[in-house]
Amino acid sequence: MSDNESGSGGEEFEVEKILEHRTRKGKPEYLIKWKGYDNEEDNTWEPIENLDCQDKIDEFMSKLKEKEKKKDKSEKSGSEKRKSEAGPRKDESAKKKKEDTKLRGFARGLTAERIIGATNDPGELFFLIKWKGSDEADLVPAKEANVQIPQIVIKFYEERLNWYDTKDNEDE
Repeated sequence: MSDNESGSGGEEFEVEKILEHRTRKGKPEYLIKWKGYDNEEDNTWEPIENLDCQDKIDEFMSKLKEKEKKKDKSEKSGSEKRKSEAGPRKDESAKKKKEDTKLRGFARGLTAERIIGATNDPGELFFLIKWKGSDEADLVPAKEANVQIPQIVIKFYEERLNWYDTKDNEDE
């Protein structure tokens, strides 16, 4: 057993590079290339809470935003002829891929304005959050919202409280 391994803690690995980003069940995950592991099959998807490399996450996200800006500019300057040659299949798959890598929830860096609603459809409680300066709302896990925006969560519940007076029940 090496110095980095222990019975309870396990081995520590160092992040070399972040390759991709996705959202699973409302939580951000990153595809990690580990230092010292050169095979592609050694790369793993990790939730943000498993990572201690905020600098690499920030660097990856800024590069991603830069790529999206360049892509948007090139799409706007592209001719109609080029668009028609692409065909519907390529457009659909590109659109789907863009949606999969699109930032959601608190990862967008926006400020929450209010909670519009709640659902437990996927088996976990999620809040639908309206963001300041955006027309697009996101489903965010309640666990995350409770930590990030506790006052807004409290306000949401307070607006929906129904109080019943026990004296009214006794008189009937």
